[in-house]
Amino acid sequence: MHITELSTQIAELGEILCQNKYMLGTAESCTGGLISMLLTEVSGSSDWFKGTVVSYANEVKEEVLHVPHQTLLQHGAVSEETALAMVRGVQKVLDLQVAISVTGIAGPTGGTDEKPVGTVWIGFAVGEQVFAQHHVFSGSRTEIRHQTAAAAITTLLHELKR
Repeated sequence: MHITELSTQIAELGEILCQNKYMLGTAESCTGGLISMLLTEVSGSSDWFKGTVVSYANEVKEEVLHVPHQTLLQHGAVSEETALAMVRGVQKVLDLQVAISVTGIAGPTGGTDEKPVGTVWIGFAVGEQVFAQHHVFSGSRTEIRHQTAAAAITTLLHELKR
């Protein structure tokens, strides 16, 4: 997705969040804060963006976002269960109405047959509604991270417009 198109989507997302008096936050692992950086590129984002937790290490997922240790042991850091626990955790920790979480393998190393490089789970919370999406992106580490950020923003925008 072109950066101009993404910026337009972010501005629209911000308008919807403001109209509903919602604050958005993120819990980012594989994107390392890229989503929050893109969101805060938009002037006025402080009206609707509260913050992020970059939970790259499992210890941060557990200690800050309260992802159960058992979830990480049973399902791994890159899983639907972890993405859902991360989004619930950041929603609670930052007192948010709306949240995004991302966890994945950006590469070029770290992939397995079961979870190849490009495997990403994105979690979403809108009020009490929580869901996650699975993606397998391709390209370089940077491309995978950018595809993840764009998918997260686009999906949240579509969800809020429903």
